[in-house]
This record gives sequence, structure tokens and C-alpha cells, in this order.
Amino acid sequence: MLNVAWSKTSILFPIAFILKSKSIERTICLRHLKIISIKFIIITITVLSLFGIFDHAYFGNLVLIGLVTTLISYGLGDMFILRRFGNLIASISDFILTFFVYWILASIFIGQSQAIIVTSLAAAFFTTCVEPFIHVYILEQFSNFKGGKDHEAFGQLQTEFAEEMDINVERNKQDDFKQKDDK
Repeated sequence: MLNVAWSKTSILFPIAFILKSKSIERTICLRHLKIISIKFIIITITVLSLFGIFDHAYFGNLVLIGLVTTLISYGLGDMFILRRFGNLIASISDFILTFFVYWILASIFIGQSQAIIVTSLAAAFFTTCVEPFIHVYILEQFSNFKGGKDHEAFGQLQTEFAEEMDINVERNKQDDFKQKDDK
């Protein structure tokens, strides 16, 4: 055992928090960490493959683009949109979100050009091709991520069916009943 001061100001505090937390909380934290790691690897490979062709694209900047994109995509796309709206809407929003994040960060770190926009579109496309599989994995790992079933849906109405299939039969019955009352 290492004699490291586990203060809240320590860099290793998140790791110590996970190790000292209860087993259920630790399992949930490790699931999130595993999913973030998978997303980071996929996004970073995409960023390094596509943005690496530029002259002023440094390795550290590309890894930073991958890290920021992973955190934003996981926080907004997977934790918020997937939970509320389901896999399809989350995948579409992930495309839009990753395109803008790639475009903004690549413009900052690499430089602005038309090639950055096209490369951002291609990177967002390839990232979005993998996202549905990650979403299915997230839905399997977390029981409260059932794509909008954990909150009350707005505007959903239930249809009521009658026993009679022909409305004219019911009207004829009512007319016959009225005629009997009149006599």
C-alpha cells in the first residue's frame, strides 16, 4: 500500500474516491469509465486518422481534440439525449454535435480552411457510424437508460376501442329503444 495523502486537492483523488467508495457506486463509476475509454479510443483513432494529414496538426492537439470531443459527446449525447429520447435521436444529435466540436477545435488547433470543414464532416460521419453500437452497450449496462421510458411522456394518448365494430348498429339499437319508450 502506498502512503499517498489522499486529499481532495490531490490529482489522484478521483481514483481514490472510486477505490474507497461502496461496491455499487464503484461498479457504476467503472462502467462509466469503461464506456468513456471505449469512446475515447474510437474518437481519437478517427481524429488521428483524418486530421493527421494536415501540416500543423500536432499529436498532442489531436489527442486533446479527441478527449474534449469524447467528454462533450458522452456528457451531452449519451447521458442526456440518449436517456431522454432513445438511440436514433441520440445518434443524429451525436453527428451534429461531433461535427461542430471537431470543426471548432480543429479550427482553433490546426487552422481555418475549407478542408477542415470537409474533414470534420467525414470524422463526424465515421464517429456516428460507431455510436449506435455504443448506445446499445450503454442501454445494456444501465437499467435507467431505456430511451425515454424513465420519464413521463408528453402528449401520448391511449386509444379506446368499443365492442361494436359498426356504429350504425348502435344507432339502430338506440332508435329502437327510443321508439319503445315513446309507445
